[in-house]
Amino acid sequence: METLAFIPSPSAGEIHLGPLPLRGYALCIILGVFAAVWLGGRRWVARGGQPGTVADIAVWAVPFGLLGGRLYHVITDYQLYFGEGRNPVDAFRIWDGGLGIWGAIALGALGAWIGCRRRGIPLPAYADAVAPGIVLAQALGRWGNWFNQELYGRPTDLPWALEIDPAHRPVDTPDLATYHPTFLYESLWCVGVALLVIWADRRFKLGHGRAFALYVAAYTVGRFWIEYMRVDDAHHVFGMRLNNWTAIVVFLLAVLYIVVSAKKRPGREEVVEPQPEAPDGDADSAPEEQEAPASDTEAEAASEQDAKTPSGSGGRDAADGAASGDGPAADQPSGESEPSEESSESEEGAGEARSAGEKSRSSRKTADGPAS
Repeated sequence: METLAFIPSPSAGEIHLGPLPLRGYALCIILGVFAAVWLGGRRWVARGGQPGTVADIAVWAVPFGLLGGRLYHVITDYQLYFGEGRNPVDAFRIWDGGLGIWGAIALGALGAWIGCRRRGIPLPAYADAVAPGIVLAQALGRWGNWFNQELYGRPTDLPWALEIDPAHRPVDTPDLATYHPTFLYESLWCVGVALLVIWADRRFKLGHGRAFALYVAAYTVGRFWIEYMRVDDAHHVFGMRLNNWTAIVVFLLAVLYIVVSAKKRPGREEVVEPQPEAPDGDADSAPEEQEAPASDTEAEAASEQDAKTPSGSGGRDAADGAASGDGPAADQPSGESEPSEESSESEEGAGEARSAGEKSRSSRKTADGPAS
């Protein structure tokens, strides 16, 4: 079989960053996680959520997802690690490849549920926001299979065929060098699913987990077709690969969820995340800020009242008070201290003497007056 063109495989499965080697498979997973958090964060904020929430919950979801993906792979392909001549320790070598998307989504959802409960937000709303980011992460992660030269399809001579080194070829076709690049097919399919979910969410305002269910249903359709092309070892049930049956079951569950959810909870959530409460200090200081203008208003009102009062009335009041002896002396400067008790007694004695003298003079005038 002569191939006119092909996609070459990398000569090594790792990239050297100076003295540090970085596995190509791990690099693709890391890039996928960052892409999912970035896109999910933008969609979450657009739905009314707080910045940073998606990243905080991803701290729970990502480790759970990696664990679930590895467990699914090891359980469904146990013969690779626990068969005759196999080393069970290889089950922990996650950098060599082997993550089942079904287990990653299942346990990743459990981790996301824990993170959502801690933040007090609904899991379906969070799942809708991160759904396109998850499938975009799958698109990037599939390139890890290219680094490892694994999970390719049947032999082909198409111009976009993938060249596989002899050490990684199937035992049945050791002399055939080019195969279907199923990693590329799935990567492109995942990009299409991400665009589909984004479009449908904008067009139909999907909510309550229906955008996530659409992602699951659309992905399983492509996965069924791609899984049918692969030639790697896998368990078969009734003539079909196990992952084909899994794709069928998951597809039906996703469609059922969309139908039932649309009937029971139509529309989209109005609030996806509660707003943070104001600190106590700000609440205590608010009344003070409101009282300050009231004090200024009172001072202005008092000034206006003083301006309206005639200046002469104040003088008459002072004069009347002085004549009656009730008011302060007009000649007393403002700010001086009140007279002492001794000076007050002497002034009272002088006043009594003057009153006695005036009475005496009045008597004499009466006696000395003209005869009638």
